[in-house]
This record gives sequence, C-alpha cells and structure tokens, in this order.
Amino acid sequence: MAPPWLDILDDTIQACVTHNRQDLAQPLWERRARLLEPNLRILVLGESGQGKSQLINALVNAPVCAVGDDLTTRVPAIVEYADTPNAAMIADTGPDRRGAIEGGTGSGRRLPVPIESVTNRANYDAATPGSDVVHARIGLPRELLQTGLVLVDTPPADTGHLSNVLSEVLCADAVLLATDATSELSASERELLERVARICPTVLVTLTKIDIVPDWQNVAERTRAQLAEAGLPATLVPVSATLRMVAARSGDRALNAESGFEELVRRLRYDWLERSDVLNQRAVAALSEVTVDRLIRTLHDEHAEMQRGSGGDAVARWHAAGREVEQLQRVSARGQTLLSDAVADLTSDLEFDLRDRTRRILREVDEYFEAADPSQTWQDFEEWLEDQLTDVAETNFGWLFERFDWIAHKLARYIAPHRPDLVPDVGIGDAPLEHANGLRKPNVEKFSVGQQLFVGMRGSYSGLLMFGLATTVAGMPLINPISLGAGVAFGLKSVFEERGSRLKRRQTVAKTAAHRHVDDFYLACSKESRDTARRLQRMLRDRFTRYAEERRAEITASAKELKKAVDTETTEKNRRTKEISAALEKLGTLRQRARSLDNQVQASIVPAPRELTA
Repeated sequence: MAPPWLDILDDTIQACVTHNRQDLAQPLWERRARLLEPNLRILVLGESGQGKSQLINALVNAPVCAVGDDLTTRVPAIVEYADTPNAAMIADTGPDRRGAIEGGTGSGRRLPVPIESVTNRANYDAATPGSDVVHARIGLPRELLQTGLVLVDTPPADTGHLSNVLSEVLCADAVLLATDATSELSASERELLERVARICPTVLVTLTKIDIVPDWQNVAERTRAQLAEAGLPATLVPVSATLRMVAARSGDRALNAESGFEELVRRLRYDWLERSDVLNQRAVAALSEVTVDRLIRTLHDEHAEMQRGSGGDAVARWHAAGREVEQLQRVSARGQTLLSDAVADLTSDLEFDLRDRTRRILREVDEYFEAADPSQTWQDFEEWLEDQLTDVAETNFGWLFERFDWIAHKLARYIAPHRPDLVPDVGIGDAPLEHANGLRKPNVEKFSVGQQLFVGMRGSYSGLLMFGLATTVAGMPLINPISLGAGVAFGLKSVFEERGSRLKRRQTVAKTAAHRHVDDFYLACSKESRDTARRLQRMLRDRFTRYAEERRAEITASAKELKKAVDTETTEKNRRTKEISAALEKLGTLRQRARSLDNQVQASIVPAPRELTA
C-alpha cells in the first residue's frame, strides 16, 4: 500500500500537468524518484569559510574534501558508501548539462582520480573555461555511510553558485547548514535558511569551530533564539571538526563527545536515518504546499488580469475606434508635412556641401598650378582630380542616403511607433561617378628647342648690337668680347623670360580647363542629387500613405466586429471564471491535505534519545 504522502505528491504533480505547468511538474517527478530511493541524501550548505568541507571530513573521518583559506568548492562532492575507497570526477558532455548531483553513479563520464586529490582536481578543472566536470564522487567503507547516508558538499552559498545550490535542494532529503561560532547567524544565512526550509523542512544547523571560540555557548544560545524568533524548524548542534579528527586518531571517546559529533551522528541516525518516512512526509508536505501556492497564485493573477481586462461596452470602443481614425488622419497629414520640410532642408544641405567640397578642390587646383607645369604633370593631375571628384560624389550621395534613412526612421516613429517593419530599406545608391572623369587636356603649347634658339638669337642680337655700339666709343670694334658676352647674357635672359611667360600661359589654360570640368561636375552631380531626393521622397510618401489607408481599413473592419467580439469575450470570461473557481477549490483542498500531513509529522516528532552513541 502506497504511503499517504505519495498520493499527495502524485495529486500535486497531476495538478501541475492539468494547469500546463511542466516547469513545476518536472522537479516533483525527480523528487518523487528520490523519495523512493533507500538512501538519505544530505546536502551540506554554508557560506565561504564556515567549515562546511571540514565538517564532512570529520563525519567520515577522512580528508576527502579540500579545505583551506585559499580553497573554494566549485563543484559538488558526493561522499557515499563503498566496499573499497574510490574516487572519480564526473564529466557531463550532454547538451542540457543537468544539475550537478542529479545523475546517479552511472551517469556522466567517470574520470578516476586518487581519493586524496579528487576534490582539488575537480575544483581546479571546474575553474578552467570549457570544463565539463560537474561533480566529484567519493566512496568510503564507513559504518555511517553504510546505513544509507549520502553527504553532498556544495559550493559556497554566498557566491555565484547560489541559484545552482538552491536548485539542488530539491534533490536532497535533508540539509545541514554550517555556520561558525564566531557570531550568530548573519542576515544572508537567515535568508538562505528560510529559502531552504520552504522546500526542504528537514534542516539541522551545525555551529562549527567551537574549539577556537571561548564563548561559543553564548553564541549558540543567541543562534537558537534567532531560529526560534524566525520560526525556522532547525535544530542547532555545536561541533568542532578539529577535536573530532584528533579524537578519531587517538580513540578518545570523551574528546569525541566534547567535539559535538557524537550528538550530531546521533541525530543523523535517529532523527533522520531511522525516520525516513517522516522525512519524506515533511518534504512532500513542504513541496506540495509551495507548489500548490504557486498554482493558486497563478490562478489568482489570471483572474485579476481578467477583471482588469474587462472593458466597457461596444459603443465606447466604437467611439475609441473613431477617435483612432481621426488621430491617424492628423498624424498622416502632419507626417507628409514633416517629410516635405525634411527633404527641403536635406536638398539645401546637400547642395551647400557639394558646392563647398568642389570649391575646396578648385582652391587646391589653383595652388597646385601656381608651381606645377601642366605639360609635365597633367597625367598625374588628371588622376588626382578624378579621385577627388569621385570621393566628393560618393560622400555626398552617402550622406544623402544616410539622412534619408534617418528621416524614414523618424517619420516611422511618429506615424507608426508600433510598426518597426514599416521603415523601408532606403539602401545605398550609386553615386554619378561618370561625371568625375572625362577631363579634356587643354592645348598646352610646348617651348621647343627651335623656339628657344630663335628667342635666344633675338635677345643676343639686341645685346650684341647695344654693347657693340657702346664699346665703339672706346675705339673697340663692334664685335668684341664685351659685346659677345652681352649678347650671350641677353640671349639667355630672353629664353628664361619666354619660358616663364609660356609656363604662366600653360598654367592659366590648365586652371581654366579644371575649373570648367569641376563646374560641369557640380551641375551634373547636383542634378542627380536632387532627382534622387525627390525619388526617395515619393517612395516614403507612398509607403506611409498606403500604411494609413490600410490601417484605416483595419480599424473600420474591427469596429464592425467589435460587438460580436465583446459578447464572445464575456461568455469566455464567465466560463473561465467558473473553471478558475473550481480549480481553486480543488487546489485549496490539496493544500489542506498537505498541511494536515505536515501537522501529523510535527506531532509525531520525538527528540533523539540521549543514550544512543555514535
């Protein structure tokens, strides 16, 4: 015959399935399987530095859990009975990566490790990115473990592991909370204890490290007062793992009793191991009540939401639909005005930007041809000018499409803030790059060797004649060294002057050609920019107008069906209200059964007899 707590648990699971709460049913199924197992799984919790791992070592009289100020438990360590000592790290490579201690001894991939270093290795590997180690498993031939006790060392409850640790409480039959004797329970420990007791009411608090605190009795009394004041169903047992380990090595029973572990083991055996059915009842009562409360709260929220969602009559909604149509018309008209203004501003800005960029290029052209000779550098200049104009066209058109995309998003937020898909893909068009090339090379007159010779001869003749006549006064012949030197000098000067004059003419012709080409580019690119802006404006205008028309048709059709929908909604709400009322009544009965089960357990609890020994 099934125990009564199993019927209540099955009814709670069925209630979760009925109300489509698989998230609540799945943990209950797993807890049901745990409750039917013969072992007693005890979860050892505690914040950092509270002696949690050392407590387990003292219970099994073996240093199986890593301890130390610089060590932190990162993955759970499961200590259970085995005929011969063994240890392994359990790695889980599955995609779901279930809870760290949910799997049995056969789940996951076992990595054998020496028993004295298994927890150190597991904690180190777990800290490595990409590690798949989920827990360590240790088997020891201990009488305490042979009775069915399974101890689980968990990561500190004050770190990022808190949510994982609390989820493992669902898989535990009882919980040991370790807190040191330096002070009473902290606020975080009390909160942790309250959260644990709601889903696993079988809790025992161990006051550790009493060997280093002279007034630990006062701390223990204050802690018991805290537990009583908070109404937490937890017994306090002061212990010293250090004294326990020394007593175990020396066989000193008096020291073992002084360590408090004799009392702790007595309670584990009598209150927990020998009363597994009582523990199961307490666990089922707590889990069922918490789960049913969540279901009831969900139904109450649904009912309240239904009441809040109950609208007025159909006429009020019809008027609301009419007001929405009027608002839509106003917004649509205002949106078209905003679009026209934005496009006008954009066109003006684009034209100014294009003119400013081309003027800067012309200034660079003038500066360049103040020194450069077009006959020698025209090819390089032509390539440079083409690159500059190409960059201007690409920048100007890039800005055009970027601004239009911003305008489209702004109008969409104004006209249809709830329709992000209404924004069209403006995209990026091609700039009119064909207008950047095609610079015609001007007719640049070159100063040939023959022309240089002719100009030099003409200048040298003048110098020869001038200085020859001047020297004849001194009795020298017309052609003499002075007149010849003057002729050469005047000839070279004439060549240099003519070369400079021709360079200036070539530079002027080149500037004129470049200015004409840039002006032609400006006119063509400006025309393309304005045409593109008008095309995009028409696209946005048509899209938003079409949306307004479609939305207006939707609202009109919705108003026609409004009365029918309101009637149907009212009928459905009435039906659902009756269902919720019936479900709340059933859940209330189930919650009362869970509370009655808990009351029966509380009445049957008897303190552990003092005459039992460890």
